[in-house]
Amino acid sequence: MSDSFLELTDVRTHFPIQEGFLFKHAAGTVKAVDGVNLAIKRGEVLGLVGESGCGKSTLARTIMQLVPTTGGTVVLEGKNLTKGTAEEIMIARRDMQMVFQDPFASLNPRMTVFATLAEPLIVHGVCKPADATEHVAELMKTVGLAPRFMQKYPHEFSGGQRQRIAIARALALKPKIIIADEPVSALDVSIQAQILNLLSALCRKMNLALLFIAHDLSVVKHISDRVAVMYLGKIVELGSAVDVIENPQHPYTRALVSAIPTPNPDVERKRTRIVLAGDPPSPINPPAGCAFHPRCRYAEERCKAAVPPLVQFGNREVACIRASEI
Repeated sequence: MSDSFLELTDVRTHFPIQEGFLFKHAAGTVKAVDGVNLAIKRGEVLGLVGESGCGKSTLARTIMQLVPTTGGTVVLEGKNLTKGTAEEIMIARRDMQMVFQDPFASLNPRMTVFATLAEPLIVHGVCKPADATEHVAELMKTVGLAPRFMQKYPHEFSGGQRQRIAIARALALKPKIIIADEPVSALDVSIQAQILNLLSALCRKMNLALLFIAHDLSVVKHISDRVAVMYLGKIVELGSAVDVIENPQHPYTRALVSAIPTPNPDVERKRTRIVLAGDPPSPINPPAGCAFHPRCRYAEERCKAAVPPLVQFGNREVACIRASEI
C-alpha cells in the first residue's frame, strides 16, 4: 500500500438512532460502514459493487468527508483527512471530486451551465472571472458538449448531457481522483455506454484514479482494473476485475455474478441462477460472526463464531473461512 494514492484503514461510519420527543435517548446504531480497508493507486479504476443498502454510497461520502468517520483513517497522499481541519479538507477536495447518481438533483436548476462550471474555478482561484468563459468552453469540449450551450439551464438537457455537465464540474479543478457514485444507473443503456467510455478515456488521458460505485457487475467489469465486493458495510472480496467476475470465490460474489444477464439466449437458458434466501440483515443489529452466514448455503456453526478477516486467497483477497473448501 506504500505506493497508494488513497488509503482507507479500518474505516467505520456509524449513525446513532435516537428515540423520544422531549427526552431523547440512544436506541441503537446503524453500522453503515464497518471496518473497510482499501487502497487505490494513481490512475487505477477500482469498482465497488454490492446490493442496495450495503454502504457503498456512505463509504463514498466518508472518503469525501461529507459525513464524519466514527473510526479509522482516510489518507490522501499522506494527509489524514479524518483529523484535518475544515480548511485542510477544502484544500484536499481540489484533488478529489465526486459525481453523483442523479445529475438533475446534483445540479442547481437556477444556475446555467456556465455558472455551474465557472463557480469552482473562481472560488478556488484557478482563473479570473474575465477568463472563465474560455475555461468553461474547454471543459465542455472535454466531455463532448458544445460550448454554445453554456448559457442553458439543466432542465434543457437530456439525462446523459446533464451527467456530462456533472463530470465537467468534477474535472474543473483538475483532481487526481474522482468518486463516481452509480453515475450511469439513472441513464438509458445506450447512454450508459457513452458515459462509461467517456470516464474510461478521461482516466487514461488525465491519469485519474477512479472509484466507480455500481450494482451492475457487467458495467463494472467493462471499466474497472480491480473490483471490491461489499456486503453489510464490509469488503468480502477484492481482486482484479477479470478474476473476481469470471471466477468469484466468496459465496455472495458468486450469487451476484450469477445474476448477470447473458445476451445469448441458449446460454442463458442453461445457466443456474443462485437465489439468496431471505433479506439482507439489518445494519442496526448485524448477525454474529460472518454477516452473510444467514443467507449462505455453505454456512457452518463456525461461521457464526467470528468475523472472517479479508485474507489473501490465490490472486485476490476473500473474507470467508470456507473459501478453500468451496
